[in-house]
Amino acid sequence: MPTEAGGDMTLGSYLLLAFSSLFVIVDPIATVPAFLAMTPHDTPAERIRMARLASIIMGMVLVAFAVLGQHLFRFLGITLPAFQMAGSIVLLLIALDMLRAQRTRASETKEEVAAGAEKDDIAVTPLAVPMLAGPGAISSVLLLQGKADSIEKRIGLCGVIVLVAALSYLVFAVSARGARWLSPIVLRIVERIMGLLLAAIAMQFMVNALVTLGIIPNPPS
Repeated sequence: MPTEAGGDMTLGSYLLLAFSSLFVIVDPIATVPAFLAMTPHDTPAERIRMARLASIIMGMVLVAFAVLGQHLFRFLGITLPAFQMAGSIVLLLIALDMLRAQRTRASETKEEVAAGAEKDDIAVTPLAVPMLAGPGAISSVLLLQGKADSIEKRIGLCGVIVLVAALSYLVFAVSARGARWLSPIVLRIVERIMGLLLAAIAMQFMVNALVTLGIIPNPPS
């Protein structure tokens, strides 16, 4: 993974970074147990409908932040290195929970899951926001948007968000019939692997911020 502050990253490398970080932080696979727990009395067709709506809303929210990120930074007077450092801490905390195979409270709390189980339709909240498009996902999008130094990368970021939303819907659609084939042990293994990847991505964002500020030299690729 390139370690430049952003300008020298190729389009392919940028898209790979964007997809890997977003899919890991959205983490639809780890959301499946909560999704099923909140829809115990819904038919598979109803679950699929809610999953479709939640994925669409999640994609729209993240695309909005991808498009408006720079304007938001200017309005609030936030520099990219400052947000990179703050975002890397948020992502690292989430990654540590994932490494312990725990669903982070930055995505949803037990109270939100319990409230969701009592709702007739969980698509908008809590499934779309904050379980999928939570603080970690929004932080990742803003960080990636700050690294997009060309129109191709900005368009590519929006495309990656759409792809992650589509894959999230696919995961939920497959699990809609109960997902009896999903072994808890396999889910925990996948969760820990994704947590390790997310921790590395969080550290990379921190390194990029320190390089931009001139605190450390640019390490070799």
